[in-house]
Amino acid sequence: MAGDERLGRQEGSTGSVPDRSWHGEEASLALGEDPDSALGRTRLELELEGGYRADVVRELRPHVPARSATALSRPTAAGRPRRPMADTTVVRPAQLPAAVADFTGRDDLVRELNDRLATSADRPAAIAIAGIGGIGKTALAVHLAHTARHRFPDGQLYVDLGGAGPSPADPETVLGAFLRSLGTSDAAIPDGTEERAALYRACLEGRRVLVLLDNARDAAQVRPLLPDDGAPDSVALITSRTHMSDLDRAHPVDLDAMSPPEAFALFALIVGQERATVERAEVMDVVASCSYLPLAIRIAASRLASRRTWSVSVLARKLADERRRLDELRAGDLAVKATFELGYGQLDPAQARAFRLLGLAGGPDISLSAAGAVLGLDATETGRLLTSLVDISLLESAVPGRYRFHDLLRLYARACAERERRAAVEREEALSRLLDFYLATAARVYALERPGDRMVEHLEPTGHPGLLFETSKAALDWLFAEADCLLACVPKCTGESTRRRTGDLLLGALDLAESGARPRQYEAVAQVVCDAAHAAGDSRTEARARSALGHLYSFTGRYGHAERELRRALELDGDDPVVASRASNQLGIVANGLGRHEDAERYLGQALEAFRADANEAGEASALANLSRLHVSRGRTRTGVELAEQGLAIYRRLGAPLRLANGMYTVGIALTRAHRLEEASVHLTEALDLFREARQPLWEGMAHFRLAEMHLAAQRPSEAVAHAEQSLALGGLGGEWRRFSFLTVLAKALMAAGQRTRAQDCWRQARALRERLGSPEPEEVRQLLSTSAPDLPAATDPYTGHRDAYGVGPPVTESDPWT
Repeated sequence: MAGDERLGRQEGSTGSVPDRSWHGEEASLALGEDPDSALGRTRLELELEGGYRADVVRELRPHVPARSATALSRPTAAGRPRRPMADTTVVRPAQLPAAVADFTGRDDLVRELNDRLATSADRPAAIAIAGIGGIGKTALAVHLAHTARHRFPDGQLYVDLGGAGPSPADPETVLGAFLRSLGTSDAAIPDGTEERAALYRACLEGRRVLVLLDNARDAAQVRPLLPDDGAPDSVALITSRTHMSDLDRAHPVDLDAMSPPEAFALFALIVGQERATVERAEVMDVVASCSYLPLAIRIAASRLASRRTWSVSVLARKLADERRRLDELRAGDLAVKATFELGYGQLDPAQARAFRLLGLAGGPDISLSAAGAVLGLDATETGRLLTSLVDISLLESAVPGRYRFHDLLRLYARACAERERRAAVEREEALSRLLDFYLATAARVYALERPGDRMVEHLEPTGHPGLLFETSKAALDWLFAEADCLLACVPKCTGESTRRRTGDLLLGALDLAESGARPRQYEAVAQVVCDAAHAAGDSRTEARARSALGHLYSFTGRYGHAERELRRALELDGDDPVVASRASNQLGIVANGLGRHEDAERYLGQALEAFRADANEAGEASALANLSRLHVSRGRTRTGVELAEQGLAIYRRLGAPLRLANGMYTVGIALTRAHRLEEASVHLTEALDLFREARQPLWEGMAHFRLAEMHLAAQRPSEAVAHAEQSLALGGLGGEWRRFSFLTVLAKALMAAGQRTRAQDCWRQARALRERLGSPEPEEVRQLLSTSAPDLPAATDPYTGHRDAYGVGPPVTESDPWT
């Protein structure tokens, strides 16, 4: 890298250690002298990637020339040169760059590596430090070398191998410089890499020398420069962007970004502790924008330090714009982008294409299968390419089969994708392939979870077959593992050729909405699709996206929002079988929740008719379950139980585990209201187990809530308390309207269990929540908060005052739906 190339070189240097190049205090100490204060010093950057500085003394020469090891012979036929004669003076080089005065962080790592160097039994032949450009590899290696220098009294060698640049150093040239530094005369240095390497190792035999090989290209470049078994107490420190897993007896170190406290400490060290502390929050925004990369932090802090009129918030605002962030991270001749350019410039065409196209994908990481879709390649070729990018630190692989960019590298990759000649076409094709992959696979998950549901037959065709799953659990595991990446893909694909598929992807991924696991993300991307479709006059896509949005709102208790979106969906495209059935079904749930029973019965009747017209049995079972709840809420428990059992019978026949759980849950509610409590307990307990297995925390919380109701009605207050507490632990996913219901049933259970103080605390929380929601307070809550109120009898109706969770009660406002 550019900064590395400047480190320790003098004019005319070839890139390896120059003849008689001595650095600062190390040179004087090696000669037994005090540092000469009259010698001129220049302040240079230690390295571009870490941004650290070094004091370098130019043209320092010893007062008494060291004698060369003239007794060393050239390699013999036996293959190994003789060692130096006993009367030969051995030079002890001290070539380390000056210690990094302001090195900060990495304390645990430095301590661990020092411990390895301290004990012969644990001492490796080499420590190979790898990481992306700017991560601080050279700074760490130089700091470690200085802390461990006393363990290597026979000398320290240093070379910048120029591996990140276009002209990496030739090992033969480096070996010549090393041999001269060890006291070998020019006449005794043979030609050829192998011959010089043999002589070099003979010189190191029996000695304790530290060799710092900075900025290496690959293992092939450094292998001739390593001490061998004849010098077990000599060690090489290697820095490289390449992971050198194929080096024998090397200890690998994969250097990561700084921790937030370390990043703050580095920033404060440059701009001043007081200045940083005053605007600590803004400093943390800056270092987060720098993705905790030491080079980026140093550049940002240096810019601020040189502009005394700037506040940290000014810098934070400049770095907040992702599209300009890399351009802002420049100070003098240091630039994050320039560091990345060095790595990108070394890629072959296939690697470069993979690097820039993978930067287009959103989400925190990407799977091997999704990456293959982006690149349009099979798994084998994709894996080979991604592994090669990991090996040179342009990608990371934290877990097998998943890959991620450092955040600033992702921005750079996207910039590369935008500047290519076929940029627009290449980007559109790559994102279209990724969208196809997600839609096809999400549709398979949906179909596996909902046998008999014909919605997937109405989705847009794709050019990717999607992944196959052997079990429902495997399918759901994939959906939740890919949730962030899948949802991040949607806003990128709202153009003319992809917009319909994004709307369908929202429907295929409805489990993310129903589970309560990604409500904010799902809402945000669904709104993006709605807006894009509306602007383009695409009524079909807009209707489906609004139907999906209404589905989410109804599950999180935002009934006003849900009704608006669902009715708009029907107005836009009521002839679409997907919208006609699903929007009507959800409107029935919403109307029941708002206490508008006639409207609810009308909407659910329409949904049942639409599902049956489409031969959608799973949808029919859903509509029957919702009609059951409507009947139960109106006191028609006999028909409510009958409708619930009809729906459950369909789910049993279809064999859908999650839908079966929904059916059992509905039957359990109806049986509880019919006072068939033991039967209700069996159904609700089985539903709870299925919801937990299907990773549906929202429904898991609701099942605990219904079990609390059931046990309270059965006069088992202790069991009711246990389930109500579990519902509260999980119930935040359903919004505040559900939390109010969970609090009230817990309060009743506590009161019935004789825990009046705790019960009243729950009632107070419920009342405060009611006031915040803007709904009238039930008379029951007022009575139970009265200091003169008696304990609630165990037989008291468990449903009064918390019917909102079931779908009955006064409407609530929607000012803060996610708390």
